[in-house]
Amino acid sequence: MKNKLKVFRAMQNLTQEELAKELGVTRQTIIAIEKDKYDPSLILAFKMANFFKSSIEDIFIYNEE
Repeated sequence: MKNKLKVFRAMQNLTQEELAKELGVTRQTIIAIEKDKYDPSLILAFKMANFFKSSIEDIFIYNEE
């Protein structure tokens, strides 16, 4: 699933490490999500949306392929 996590992170001027700490995950998890190698759990997606005061749909782009 495509996402705009890197864009949202940059808008807040956060490093991958800082975002990982805020969300309670590892930096490797953030890297994998940003590179579209890993789709987060629904719980993590909600944590991200809440952290960025946004909706899940704003961060993640769903395509039916």
